[in-house]
Amino acid sequence: MAPACLLGVCSLLCAWSVVTGHPCSLNHQAWADCKGKSLLHAPTSLPRNITGLDLSFNYLVVPRHGTLLMHFPSLRSLNLSSNALLALSPAVFSNLGTLRLLDLSSCSIAYLHTNAFKGLENLHTLLLRNNSLQELEVPSFLMLKALFHLDLRHNALVSVDTLSLQLMDAVPQVWLEGNPWVCDCTVHPLQQWLQRRQAVQVTCASPPGLRGREVTALDSQDLGCWMKQRFPRGVSTAQQITVTHSNTTTPPAGKGGRSWPYLVGFLVAAIGISILIALAAKCKLFHKNFASYRHRPLPETSSIRGSPMEDGSGWDRGSSGRGACESHPMPGAADLQAEDDDGFIEDNYIQPSEQLPEEEERESHLSI
Repeated sequence: MAPACLLGVCSLLCAWSVVTGHPCSLNHQAWADCKGKSLLHAPTSLPRNITGLDLSFNYLVVPRHGTLLMHFPSLRSLNLSSNALLALSPAVFSNLGTLRLLDLSSCSIAYLHTNAFKGLENLHTLLLRNNSLQELEVPSFLMLKALFHLDLRHNALVSVDTLSLQLMDAVPQVWLEGNPWVCDCTVHPLQQWLQRRQAVQVTCASPPGLRGREVTALDSQDLGCWMKQRFPRGVSTAQQITVTHSNTTTPPAGKGGRSWPYLVGFLVAAIGISILIALAAKCKLFHKNFASYRHRPLPETSSIRGSPMEDGSGWDRGSSGRGACESHPMPGAADLQAEDDDGFIEDNYIQPSEQLPEEEERESHLSI
């Protein structure tokens, strides 16, 4: 009975296509193939109960208001790839509540309205690869409660914010390869998101020094910024400080730190300043000592006076006979000390006020 019914449905579809004259072909699985027929609109002569429709490589025009396909409420698979749709108006698929797969690849789409996918509560796979999307309108995907596959490969995405990534966590499979990602500080949320999902082959397009490198393999120095690390609530403050210190001061294995030239320069500057300060202090101390510690030779006629007894004996000898003393002078303590003295006083300084009494006493002795 079942094969007979299936054969009857196939025959009915074939007869329908012959009668109506539409360019699409139908198969026994209720699939309509309208690929590459230069269509501007979906044929209204197709059976309403078809479950699959291929309208790729046509010239479809998306209405600004209303829905694109009015007469196919049972569609489960819709292929609109390679049509110049450019933009999707709000609720353009709102009457396709049973749709499971929607292919919008290579449609030159640059903008998605927030309500573009309104009504697609059962959509499982959404293909948006090879378009011109520059930003992710994540609220557009929020109403897709059953979405499992999201293909965003080969668009014009350069960055994505943290909120959008958090909203995309609800989608198990997301493809982001082939976009011109800018790898700077703004790509760090995406890097963490990719690492959690163990995604690969998401590479940088700029700057030129990072072109072709995987986003997940970059570190904070490659990105040119220092990252704040988030910790779970159970981690203590001391452990957070230790981990943060190790992340910011220890260079990665195999790569030298970039701060050593600054450290060397600081040390050289500190040593140079210390040497200059030491030289300045030394010169100041030298000049001070040189000015205060001056040796002057004693006058040749002056001598160190002896004891009063020696002076008295000399006076008596002078009164008894001056000639004998002059011919045979007795060496005194002053003569003996004069032989050892080099003419300089090392510890006692001669003050100008002390020279005058000595000269007067010498003159008085000579006059006597």
